[in-house]
Amino acid sequence: MSFAAPASPGDTRMPGEPSGPPDPYVPGHGTNAYRVTRYELDLDYKLASNRLNGRAVLHAEVERPASAVVLDLTGLRAVKISLNGRRVRRFSQRAEQLVVVPDAALLPGDRFELDIRYEGNPSPRRGLWGEVGWEELTDGVLVAGQPNGAASWFPCNDHPQHKASYRIAVTTDANYRAVCNGLLISRKTGSSRETWTYEQAEPMATYLATVQIGRYDVLTLDTTGIPGSIPQHIAVPANLADEARRGLARQPEMMQTFVKSFGPYPFQEYTVVVAEDELEIPLEAQTLSIFGPNHLDTGWESQRLIAHELSHQWFGNSLTVAAWSDIWLHEGFACYAEWIWSEAAGVMSVADRAAAAWRKLAALRKDIVVGDPGPELMFDDRVYKRGALALHALRIRCGDLAFFALLHDWAASNHHGSVSTAAFIQTADRVAGIDSEALLHPWLFEEALPALPVR
Repeated sequence: MSFAAPASPGDTRMPGEPSGPPDPYVPGHGTNAYRVTRYELDLDYKLASNRLNGRAVLHAEVERPASAVVLDLTGLRAVKISLNGRRVRRFSQRAEQLVVVPDAALLPGDRFELDIRYEGNPSPRRGLWGEVGWEELTDGVLVAGQPNGAASWFPCNDHPQHKASYRIAVTTDANYRAVCNGLLISRKTGSSRETWTYEQAEPMATYLATVQIGRYDVLTLDTTGIPGSIPQHIAVPANLADEARRGLARQPEMMQTFVKSFGPYPFQEYTVVVAEDELEIPLEAQTLSIFGPNHLDTGWESQRLIAHELSHQWFGNSLTVAAWSDIWLHEGFACYAEWIWSEAAGVMSVADRAAAAWRKLAALRKDIVVGDPGPELMFDDRVYKRGALALHALRIRCGDLAFFALLHDWAASNHHGSVSTAAFIQTADRVAGIDSEALLHPWLFEEALPALPVR
């Protein structure tokens, strides 16, 4: 078989990976050489020693000719690999990548099954955004994968445009609960170990996959009288149960507001995990969100975060950016959802929230392009606020009826898919009947702050 030419200086590709620019926000992560359609993960984790023994079975299809399969994996060691049932003799790990060399070159359209046994002591990946990935808590585990932490606990093609279904089985100490994406399909209990198995049928980006382990009880929120509601659960330590119920009491109303504003909730259930440790910020994952006890009071600051994370189930999880440069399509939309809930809850109108955000932005430096902020600034608060103001400007221009019709159309037509700013502009032009590019360009692609949009 023939191998690809050596990578050029400064190229972060591994040998055998076809040419093509990596996402500049996460260089060296993800590849377009193949697409994983399903991950089947079996994890055996010992809390006391932070020891993980894993098996990952990847079902994939080749997109471009390649002489190797390059996966993202950091801090863990692959010990045995099979490809289509045959033992692979040639594989290596370098930096944050696992390179698997098959006996014959991979050709477009080929389907393959990769079975990887791996082990180690998982830890967060350190980078521009601090620590992301698998993290030990005082008494449990938290996984926060955004944007490139998935490789800290399983081998993957780690890029948001690559979405797949998942089965995640976690075996851990008895009296602990593992909470993962999707629906709990089985629980097996032994004398000292328990296995929790979840099925995430809807396509999911790697960074949204998660494992939460703790001494959790599961409560169910009352959604009686709320049309079209889905089951909403809270996984919480027993000593925080009352606090969690109080803090999340209005979440069913938030769900109702967002269903009215955006369209049907895109998954079958929604779970909030309340960690026993305080957390700096809440975290999103597909079908669930993670909060600390410090995010559960009934004041606006906590309630807006609860609304923010819930709205990500539409914008971020069902609709996921194809490239991180378009992060405003997640965070600007979630920030605007906060304002929608603020008005629905009788706290403050959307117009007043927009004016307050504009005044805050006006007092800050004008040195960011929120439609392509760069990796260092992709989670800057200005991306959130100015992205929300861009949506508010669009709403003011086209009117409420057309604006919410646009949001419904955008969510429905891209259900469980990948999105871009260009696609949003095309959808806005079609649904709202305006020149949305001319309207949105100053908000998204110029540093100067446009005037506050008002009716």
